[in-house]
Amino acid sequence: MRHLAAYLLLNLAGNTSPSESDIASVLSSVGIDVDSERVAQLLAELAGKNVDELIEEGKAKLASVPTGGAVAAGSGAAAAGGAATEAAAEEKKEEEAEESDDDMGFGLFD
Repeated sequence: MRHLAAYLLLNLAGNTSPSESDIASVLSSVGIDVDSERVAQLLAELAGKNVDELIEEGKAKLASVPTGGAVAAGSGAAAAGGAATEAAAEEKKEEEAEESDDDMGFGLFD
């Protein structure tokens, strides 16, 4: 993942076809060791491809992935779904707190 991140950073900076040494210099600048094998594989897979087109294709593929809940049509629905998830998490925490306080540390037959 770090090799791909370096590739994308270089691409954003205007280098549309980064080399292995370009990726190595980005990664080494932040103290990350470079795996030459992975970089070579990454460059082979991305050779001749447009990064922007690949990202758009990936977005289309991710749109079909189920997320475990209802698909939100807009950002308002997504925010409402997030609020409902937070409320459910709070309720669960409260239930756990109530369950742990039920016997107050004393058992019926202690």
